[in-house]
Amino acid sequence: MSFGRNLQHLRRMCGNMTQEALAERLGVSRQTVSKWELDAAQPEMEKAIELCGLFNCTLDNLFREEMDGFDSAFTELRVETVPGFRYVKHAVISREPEEDAIRWAIRVARENGVEHPRVIGWDFPCVSMEQVNVYHMHGYEAAWVLPEGLTPAGVEIREQKAQKYAAIHIPEPFKNPFATIPNAYKTLQEYMRTNGLAHTDQDVIPCFETDGDTMDVYIACS
Repeated sequence: MSFGRNLQHLRRMCGNMTQEALAERLGVSRQTVSKWELDAAQPEMEKAIELCGLFNCTLDNLFREEMDGFDSAFTELRVETVPGFRYVKHAVISREPEEDAIRWAIRVARENGVEHPRVIGWDFPCVSMEQVNVYHMHGYEAAWVLPEGLTPAGVEIREQKAQKYAAIHIPEPFKNPFATIPNAYKTLQEYMRTNGLAHTDQDVIPCFETDGDTMDVYIACS
């Protein structure tokens, strides 16, 4: 573990804050911040507590954890407003529901003349303990985001208003998906905490992933 690397990581999480900007916030010199990040010195307790307040973390986070463990797997941490959209969705509960749900969304889109649809997905929570523990099943929900002006027949169309989301890009989501994708959510939640963003699920899709060779993960925030 390295306090210096953790501090660099927190600066990146906080809008790529510069050493100069951090030094000004703390009332120290840029050289002092540089020494901290090189692990050539550590802050006094008063400054360490100020760092915790600034980055919404604990002293244990700062000094005892490896907070930058997933940095290289992700890019483009950001907050963006996703414009309102209409969509149709389908839930599947099985041992491998993601492929089935996404396949359904793509099939319906192509039946309606859209060859390359925008598909998003998220975990479907309504799964019993018996399904999980005995049959090793879980749920997944996929949605086709409808192009403007298209209203397919025979499916329920839902609408979402414009919503602010914290987002992160995963260049290679399937290189090690059982680690990379969950860790993207962990990194994104840490980014939200550092920047004082609260998660919301009021009248919106609370979180989702884009489908494709690369992936973006979104978490709704207030």
